[in-house]
Amino acid sequence: MAHAAVWLDHREARVFRLASRQVDEVTVRTPQHLHRRHPKGESGAKEHPEDEKQFFHELTRALAAYQHVLIVGPSTAKLAFVQYVHEHDRALESRIDGVETVDHPTDAQVAAFGKRFFKLEDD
Repeated sequence: MAHAAVWLDHREARVFRLASRQVDEVTVRTPQHLHRRHPKGESGAKEHPEDEKQFFHELTRALAAYQHVLIVGPSTAKLAFVQYVHEHDRALESRIDGVETVDHPTDAQVAAFGKRFFKLEDD
């Protein structure tokens, strides 16, 4: 069974495939529109509402092969993603086993957190 831990914010998602001794990572980034700054400090997200949908769509594609998924992150992006999945990908929704708030851990910390969550032991 394939397990993944996903660290997610509004700019990127890092998907970690959790295996007993090995961890592979794939990064999914938002379209460039979200990274532009406007004079008043607002991001371009409001001007490009399809960007978040495209970002979440790409993330659902990256998670298609996983049977067990843990979503973690520091902000509301993880909840917005879960809502998107609820509305657009019910098959993935049933494979999301947890949603946890974490700040900005290292890649190794995300992988370790995922392994503890799923009770995966190194061989």
